[in-house]
Amino acid sequence: MKAHLLDRGRDFEWKWALVAAAEREGSRTGRRYQRAPDFDPRAGLPWNAEALTADLALTTLFSAMGRDDDCVFEVVRKVILTGVSGDLETIRYRQEILQDCLNHPAVVRELYSVAVEANEKRRGHYLGFLSRHPDSVLRDALETMATLLDFLRALRRIADVHAERFSSEGWTTFFSMVRRDLDDEYFDGVQSHLEALRFRTGELISAKVGKGNKGRDYVLHRAPYRKWTLWDWWTGLFQEKSPAYRFELAPRDEAGAQALNELRNRGISLAANALGQAADHVRDFFSMLRAELAFYIGCLNLHEQLARKGEPTCVPSPAPSSERRLSCRGLYDVGLTLTVEPRVVGNDANADGKDLVVITGPNTGGKSTFLRSVGLAQLMMQCGMFVPAESFSASLCDGLVTHYKREEDVSMASGKFDEELSRMSDIVDHIAPYSMILFNESFGATNEREGSEIARQIISALLENRVRTLFVTHMYELAHGFYQRSMRNALFLRAGRQADGSRTFKLLVGEPLPTSFGEDLYNAIFGAKIDHSEAVRRQAVAGAP
Repeated sequence: MKAHLLDRGRDFEWKWALVAAAEREGSRTGRRYQRAPDFDPRAGLPWNAEALTADLALTTLFSAMGRDDDCVFEVVRKVILTGVSGDLETIRYRQEILQDCLNHPAVVRELYSVAVEANEKRRGHYLGFLSRHPDSVLRDALETMATLLDFLRALRRIADVHAERFSSEGWTTFFSMVRRDLDDEYFDGVQSHLEALRFRTGELISAKVGKGNKGRDYVLHRAPYRKWTLWDWWTGLFQEKSPAYRFELAPRDEAGAQALNELRNRGISLAANALGQAADHVRDFFSMLRAELAFYIGCLNLHEQLARKGEPTCVPSPAPSSERRLSCRGLYDVGLTLTVEPRVVGNDANADGKDLVVITGPNTGGKSTFLRSVGLAQLMMQCGMFVPAESFSASLCDGLVTHYKREEDVSMASGKFDEELSRMSDIVDHIAPYSMILFNESFGATNEREGSEIARQIISALLENRVRTLFVTHMYELAHGFYQRSMRNALFLRAGRQADGSRTFKLLVGEPLPTSFGEDLYNAIFGAKIDHSEAVRRQAVAGAP
């Protein structure tokens, strides 16, 4: 049985080898979806996971979603970084499930608590399965199954009470599966088999004599059961007993006891193995249920924090990568709002049909924040989450890549500019058409003319290969050069600045300017105003150029 809340490719066959119950469960196979592969919490991360985490400040997002739950933290980290490339159907499928979660958070948290508790309870029985002795395996499997059976009943109770309140395909399928496969008949059958496998009246084992008088073909039989009445007991006193062969071991016959124990292990090995596998399947089911619910628990945690602060969220509208869509209203950096007290400023942009977005403007004007907000929104959309914006629509990308400026290499293994080119070479080796790349003040470690020319050639090559490019830069020669070409597939945004030098943190469509208004930073730091007219007058008097 699979939790199947994150993925579309799934098989609802339980495969629980509970002796005779296995045949009954084997006939209960639900619908099969031939779509995305199952979510694997042990799968690896993309090649640039470390760079994405650092450049987009993803650790802040993961911590807010995970709170103090390490499982939630790790699951959301893998799901967000991995995403769903090009699979619109899976994204919408998850969006519907998430909407149900937001409508009924208490039920989802209750299910998650059951999964967590089941995983915690099973730890006490896990080491027994590592033993090679069938009697140890059987004993621990019985204890594990008896414990997990209570949690399966808890799932059934939740499904009976709340199933009708959920409308998404994923939740309705999950609850219908639980109610169908975990019916009363199933619980009675499993309980009966567990009781029989406790062998309270001893084991009934048959075998044949093989070569060298050694036993072979050991078969474990169901012990005959008869409910004795008082009359049976009374008449049995006077009935002649049928002949039977028996022997008794001396109290100190350790070798004989060991031989009998070996015979018993040979007889119960198949049953112990079957029950051990059954317990493994149930444990795996609860592990998967916890992992898949952990993603939605993380979404609930984040949504609650944003709602308390009054920040807007929306269900994004994904589009195929070929449509080249990217538009937003009120888009903000979710990582920033999680670390500051006041609400942050959102931005509007319409880059539909654009392959290049160049962002210029004054220092500390919100350029890098906007770039980060676009990257975060793209990742959140592509894993089926809501997005921190009033509205957001974008085409899917086959990979999100960042190229941000880095601090100086303290090991002095290479220069800063060499390091930028080395990282760009790695990106070129991995990037594919219909990807998205975010540049943040890249190639500024050299002089502007050289940096602009290198960036121009790189951007042109990326655009030729249908890679959507967003570039934050202070290099006027680079930005103005593209602006003069009047490219129909390019959008130029500029960070806002008021007349007194204060920042609006709003990005507007505008031509790149030849200044980054560094004097505003000077005034903010030293509290002085630069008198341009006096400086010009002195230059004129001195004959300076």
